[in-house]
Amino acid sequence: MSITRAPTETFPATRDARWRGAPPRVIQGGMGVAVSGWPLARAVASVGQLGVVSGTALDVVCARRLQDGDTGGHVRRALAAFPVPRVAEWILAAYFVEGGIAPGEAYRPVPRHTVASGEKLLELTVAANFVEVFLAKEGHEGLVGVNYLHKIDLPLPAACFGALLAGVDVVLVGAGNPADIPALVRGLATGEDVRLAIKVMGSRVADGPTEVLFRPRSVVPGVAALPVPLVVAIIASNDLASGLVADPATRPDGFVVEGPTAGGHNAPPRGPRALDGLGQPVYGERDEVDIASVVALGLPVWVAGGQATPSGLRAALASGAAGIQAGTVFAYSDESGFAEDIKARVREDALRGDLVVRADWRVSPTGFPFRVAELPGTLTDREVAAARQPVCDLGVLRSAYRRPDGEVDFRCPAEPQKAYLRKGGREANREGRVCLCNALLAGAGLAQRRPKGAVEPALVTAGGDLAPVVTMLGQRRAGATGYTAAEVVAHLLTGAEPE
Repeated sequence: MSITRAPTETFPATRDARWRGAPPRVIQGGMGVAVSGWPLARAVASVGQLGVVSGTALDVVCARRLQDGDTGGHVRRALAAFPVPRVAEWILAAYFVEGGIAPGEAYRPVPRHTVASGEKLLELTVAANFVEVFLAKEGHEGLVGVNYLHKIDLPLPAACFGALLAGVDVVLVGAGNPADIPALVRGLATGEDVRLAIKVMGSRVADGPTEVLFRPRSVVPGVAALPVPLVVAIIASNDLASGLVADPATRPDGFVVEGPTAGGHNAPPRGPRALDGLGQPVYGERDEVDIASVVALGLPVWVAGGQATPSGLRAALASGAAGIQAGTVFAYSDESGFAEDIKARVREDALRGDLVVRADWRVSPTGFPFRVAELPGTLTDREVAAARQPVCDLGVLRSAYRRPDGEVDFRCPAEPQKAYLRKGGREANREGRVCLCNALLAGAGLAQRRPKGAVEPALVTAGGDLAPVVTMLGQRRAGATGYTAAEVVAHLLTGAEPE
């Protein structure tokens, strides 16, 4: 990624009513599953920057938090504010366990989404997204966003509607082309039925589009017009930014330009695949984004991927961008949703300079490169990975395909071998794949328990630049083991203004 300076180094603070003034300098990145949960987003929003909750698999997250006893009563408090008491009541009856399920007891499953998900699953999805945004917005007047992966398209309309019901301020979408999101958001805000086209492998033009139909009023009867949130597109190319802006129907309200050093999923390199000595994808000049050109499109722009320093923020501002998006430094803050033992181990290894983070082509069922942190006891440990029995009981990252009989079905290269091959999948696609759905929930302390005492192992992600984490740990208050999200924001803003 190149940060090209504008002709004059200005530090824009133009007021924009859509952003309640000047756009935020810092966006706390959306990190799933449940890493950027409501406590982290609320902490960032409370100090005047954009706090973002992850919208990934919130139906499962909400159900498991309730089964863990809902410590503090937060989920129940939010459900009490849900506009349809009947929905809140059945969710509590189905999933809440006073004091939490017993050690070793399995979580009650949540059904998997399909093209025509069941009524109860849609209600749970709407309510879970409402809960997360509601809690993130409590007790302050700051901006709260929700981050969705376009790749996870089946629950997207219902999930987004739940966020709108809770008054979400910004919807951020990446991992795919977000061209249809502005229209989807506007449609949901009216309460009218919406449709979202999904990609189905093996379909022909003659088959016509396959769509998810969502009826907001089937969940919230008589819902009135809702405030329309801003839409921020997460992109990795100048061409996509230009194309989105050219059409009023697809034009977002801002861009996050994400570079390949960011944690989690990244856009693959353009051109023939090339790997370095660690097996990581090699990015070249074709993958660099000219920030000044995106800024010239006239919308606020935030730069992401290795920018989480005061100097990185200054450089972004000097290029004409509104600021930066930071992920990893917030992922290992006190308020993040990572399990505490994982957080502590990453902090310790990062301080010693021992933590290896690499981009893995194979690990994600999506086919997108995914950054993993090498931690013993997690799925980067070959023995741990070999011992895990494949199972696909969450299906968040399944792909749709068309069967020979014309029906739409779903498969995942990380599911059991026989099932995947029976559905027409290729054995070559299974090599190195990991069930991210279960692994990322485990990373957030919500691991499923299996028969004979087995517990789903975690997979941990981080950005390629750990220096901001090390810097924050070096500035810890006396007696503190970590650092807060507010301290991250204060550090980033220090020195960001021109002298």
